[in-house]
Amino acid sequence: MTRKILSVIVGYVVFAASSVLLFKLAAQPPHQDAQLTFKMLTIVYGTFFSVLAGFILQLIARQTKLTLNFILALVIFLPAAISMLTSASSHWTQLFAMLIFAPVSILGGYLKLKLISKK
Repeated sequence: MTRKILSVIVGYVVFAASSVLLFKLAAQPPHQDAQLTFKMLTIVYGTFFSVLAGFILQLIARQTKLTLNFILALVIFLPAAISMLTSASSHWTQLFAMLIFAPVSILGGYLKLKLISKK
């Protein structure tokens, strides 16, 4: 049970820490509008780290199902949805998190499970 909880926490930290790092290094406030090129970079960067988060979750959890990846997706989705509902600023980061990053974290777990089945 502890391994499962830890895997979701670590997966979320991978996603969230990479996001914070991107916005800090770029000096881009996450809840303000950004140039299209930065938004595209954010999609590529965020997708990579979301897939990685789901993959790492499976490495730690050692599961054969995607249940924990769906929980991670929910953990990514819910704060973004709450932030979107409670803030009056630009919502592009929250939309990316809800519509792209949360779902692709499941893909990371799927890819990890496929690697196991090939061995």
